[in-house]
Amino acid sequence: MFIIIGIMLTGMLVGYLLRSKRLTWIHKIITFLIWLLLFLLGIDVGGNEAIMKGLHTLGLEALIITLAAVIGSTLLAWGLWYLLYIRNRDKEEKA
Repeated sequence: MFIIIGIMLTGMLVGYLLRSKRLTWIHKIITFLIWLLLFLLGIDVGGNEAIMKGLHTLGLEALIITLAAVIGSTLLAWGLWYLLYIRNRDKEEKA
């Protein structure tokens, strides 16, 4: 755990020190590394028999959680939009 936190803090320090440099190429490296991590995760999941046997159950749970998150985010975003824009617009029109 301390190693992970140390690596993250080191990255933050390096990023802080290099903040004035133009590092446009870094996004391509980050994207490639994310793809590599996803590929390696897929290999690990595919090699785990317990996960593969319970994939239909895990998939259903993941679908339900995803739908709940999307619906909840949409409703809360709509509510915030209403509070910030619609209600204030109505107040301005009355004034």
